Amino acid sequence: MPPEPAHVPAVVEPEMEEVVAVADEPRALEVAQPQRTAAVAATGFAAGLATMVVIHRRAAKKAARRRIGKRASDLLPIVGSRSFLVDVHMIGSKD
Repeated sequence: MPPEPAHVPAVVEPEMEEVVAVADEPRALEVAQPQRTAAVAATGFAAGLATMVVIHRRAAKKAARRRIGKRASDLLPIVGSRSFLVDVHMIGSKD
């Protein structure tokens, strides 16, 4: 027969409506086994790496779509190009 759980007093504050439980006596934290710690670290690393790969591939696909997209040069036949340097002076009175 399992032992009966210890009675834990509860404090209820009316404005917060939360139950606060207080332990009878403190207990030490349990230390995880090294194998479990290593497994969790490896799993987190693999998940992060997979996320990076997915994001990188999506960005590469978007960039490729932009390069392939319709440009003005694709829409109109351009037969020549010229560029001009423009210098504008504003002239006013000396008053």
